[in-house]
Amino acid sequence: MPKPAASVASLLPQLWRRRFLPLALFPRALSSSPLLTAHSAPCRRSPLSPSTHLAAAAAASTAAAVEASTATPYPVYDRLLPCPLQDDPPRIEHLVAREYEVAVDFISRSLDLPPLYVADLIKFGAVYYALVAPQPPPYAAPEHVRIFREVTDPSVLRRRASIKGKTVREAQKTFRVTDPNQLLEAGTYLRVHVHPKRFPRCYEIDWKSRVIAVADDYVVLDKPAATSVGGATDNIEESCAVFTSRALGLETPLMTTHQIDNCSEGCVVLSKTKEFCSVFHGLIREKQVKKVYLALTTAPVSTGIITHYMRPVNRAPRLVSEDHIAQWHLCQMEILDCKKVPWPSSSIRKVHNVNDCGWSQQEAAYECKINLLTGKTHQIRAQLAAIGTPIIGDSAYMTAAMAAMANPSINPFGKERLSYNSEEEKEAAVEAWIAAHGKEPKSVIGLQASEISWDHEGEHHSYKARVPWWQQDSVESDLV
Repeated sequence: MPKPAASVASLLPQLWRRRFLPLALFPRALSSSPLLTAHSAPCRRSPLSPSTHLAAAAAASTAAAVEASTATPYPVYDRLLPCPLQDDPPRIEHLVAREYEVAVDFISRSLDLPPLYVADLIKFGAVYYALVAPQPPPYAAPEHVRIFREVTDPSVLRRRASIKGKTVREAQKTFRVTDPNQLLEAGTYLRVHVHPKRFPRCYEIDWKSRVIAVADDYVVLDKPAATSVGGATDNIEESCAVFTSRALGLETPLMTTHQIDNCSEGCVVLSKTKEFCSVFHGLIREKQVKKVYLALTTAPVSTGIITHYMRPVNRAPRLVSEDHIAQWHLCQMEILDCKKVPWPSSSIRKVHNVNDCGWSQQEAAYECKINLLTGKTHQIRAQLAAIGTPIIGDSAYMTAAMAAMANPSINPFGKERLSYNSEEEKEAAVEAWIAAHGKEPKSVIGLQASEISWDHEGEHHSYKARVPWWQQDSVESDLV
């Protein structure tokens, strides 16, 4: 059974008092709720006029919140800035409007959140809607199922003009709410990410210094680690695309053309136009974009092509096998060079907040130059860990590599895997192998997208990132 949401009282310090209390004093309670809740409008409070500008001056927003607190029962709320150093526990709420409602008013009243906070969540891209509620998960409560059946009854759907001509599946497609004053039709489903994932390092970077090139159609960025290229599911504001656009004073925000992991650094191409986005996506599909990476590994890697097959499940950790498995994705990379280098010093690891994951042998590291032949998520990290040479700092895959070194048979897709008597037994082994992996790194790992190049319309475009963090002096920094 899912755990219930925390009480509103337990959430107040997290939601409304960030600026005034030290982080260590925040109560941290589990705050996720899978329950679909239907709400009709009771006697309405006098709502605040929501602000949709996240970057409004702190003094002005504070004054507005203080004034609001005299007219409503809400405590003082001081916006989503400054960005906390740690994420709050995940909390996702599911709602269904039972009559025509304004989005900010409905969410604010239903979840007992300040309207300004809800407006900021919408600005962050943390609120989604669908014309029709999606199918409840198997573990949903009976009340959840009852509400779903009620609002999706064919007789109810036939009366809704907004979904005429659409299949139920089409009407269940989710979109971001982009305007706090968006009018919600009765029966509209909402998914609210109350605690969006945050990226505090965005506010520490000198973004102009990270720009490698500015062309007519694109910008090449040396992406810093612990940042997202285009944002998260519930946070499109704190991203490389947004902060680079602001640093360059661009009127139209830059668009993403490809991704690298949050914990990686290096070359990223951001597009100024939709047309170049389409062109670059086409070049990637046709394998016309060459990407060269530098990886700092715990052990030497032989030169040549490394081949694995990746499980087609779109969530971490990414599992790979040296043996071909039907419907698994081909993963190939070419090790161009591998040289012995010093293990990063304690001062450099401290500056960059590198997690050594308890790796015992720290006398030397190995810098590998890699030509990425296929571009699957976490590919380099998963492949290097699978051959026993994980990337330094990669808490997700290094812990699994250490577990496999201690007990090779723990990997159900490794060379020394056990034989399983049933599918249930094998599935249990897969789950145990997944559990051997650690959490996704929140800081930097030893992986840099070092070079990127392509040819287009007779011109060659080639760019290179600056030296990776492990080659920098401990006092060198790109922080503001």
